[in-house]
Amino acid sequence: MFRALTFVVIVAVLTGALNLPAQPPAAAPAGAGTNRVSITVEGDWRVIRANGLPDHETGRFPNRHNPNSIAPQNYVFRVTAHPVAAAQASEFRLGLFGIAINGVPFDPGADEWWNRDRNSGWQYEAMTGHLDLGVDQNNAHVQPSGAYHYHGLPIGLLANIRDATNRMILLGWAADGFPIYAPWAYSNASDAQSPLKKLRSSYRLKSGARPSGPGGAYDGTFVADFEYAAGAGDLDECNGRFGVTPEFPNGSYEYFITKDFPFIPRKFRGTPDASFLRRGPPPGGRPPFRGPGPPGGPDRPPPPGFGPPP
Repeated sequence: MFRALTFVVIVAVLTGALNLPAQPPAAAPAGAGTNRVSITVEGDWRVIRANGLPDHETGRFPNRHNPNSIAPQNYVFRVTAHPVAAAQASEFRLGLFGIAINGVPFDPGADEWWNRDRNSGWQYEAMTGHLDLGVDQNNAHVQPSGAYHYHGLPIGLLANIRDATNRMILLGWAADGFPIYAPWAYSNASDAQSPLKKLRSSYRLKSGARPSGPGGAYDGTFVADFEYAAGAGDLDECNGRFGVTPEFPNGSYEYFITKDFPFIPRKFRGTPDASFLRRGPPPGGRPPFRGPGPPGGPDRPPPPGFGPPP
């Protein structure tokens, strides 16, 4: 009881500091098991092996809009230990953007489409409240495979990190090997002695009406309702920047998870490893409110990285 009460208090502090809405009391994942994760550097690779179970309280699953129960996974991901920025940013597709330090994936894209058409270009946005996917107080929910995954700021993970509101926090690794931070960073990207600030995304809602598809005004229902506006915030089109961090005092490209769109980045600065890819379902999609499908999609073998640890 004491642990649960302490967690709720920490979450309340974090949500207030992040200007997030108040969250309901947390509940433990019933019978899911114990979090297991290892992150090791093996040659030129950083290898993450995990069972994907959260190390913090979660919402209740199944719930009305997410009928899936949390279950252990057999994740093996690898990222280069020496990432290099590409000449151009690459678009994120359905798959995993990265992995948190607790072994829970960052999965920004909901596999839900207007008119159930994956070719329409109108993908629903999971984090703006226009499509209820049963997301819990950690901005996470569960795939049919039982995989718990984050769509936004991992509040429970932040609550478990000591002094999380007063220093730069390494939250995980992107599929291209660059680190992921949130939500604070040095106000001067090249000066570790500069004050911390909460970094802002440079994306904004488009103005006017959608020219096709669902029609209506741009209101954040769909990913395509947003546009990147250079200089509107602190971060680039990949929701990141080059700068120094506690882990990289000589500088590195660094991604950020923000409280506003894109929440989790939707573009890669480097080259993502194939172990993070996920094939989607066949053309036509599937009905809304079911959440993203399991790695590999229905009746498809999963790509490398989703098998049992070696």
